[in-house]
Amino acid sequence: MTLTDSAAERVRELLESAETPVAGLRIGVKNGGCAGMEYTMERAESADPLDEVIEDKGVTVLIDSKAVLFLLGTEMDYQVDKLRAGFVFNNPNQTSACGCGESVQLTPATLDS
Repeated sequence: MTLTDSAAERVRELLESAETPVAGLRIGVKNGGCAGMEYTMERAESADPLDEVIEDKGVTVLIDSKAVLFLLGTEMDYQVDKLRAGFVFNNPNQTSACGCGESVQLTPATLDS
């Protein structure tokens, strides 16, 4: 996973505004929404031993071990427009999305030897 400059800046703001020390922003996926899966994000006080740790543009992102194959090759962006602001995932493993844009259908990446 990589971050755009705007995503890294927003992650930095989120981590610096935490009331307690944090190790990074944990990203994952969960079942939900009309398309089947939703991205999750939370400040993480510590890294789980199974997390994939990504250091990009001066910020730490922790990828939940259950989400790694769903997020391989993903670029995380942060976009602001007239009606909304939020993180956007440009994910090559996404096969479809719901009409409202809140959930996606993902296929796990395959690892070539």
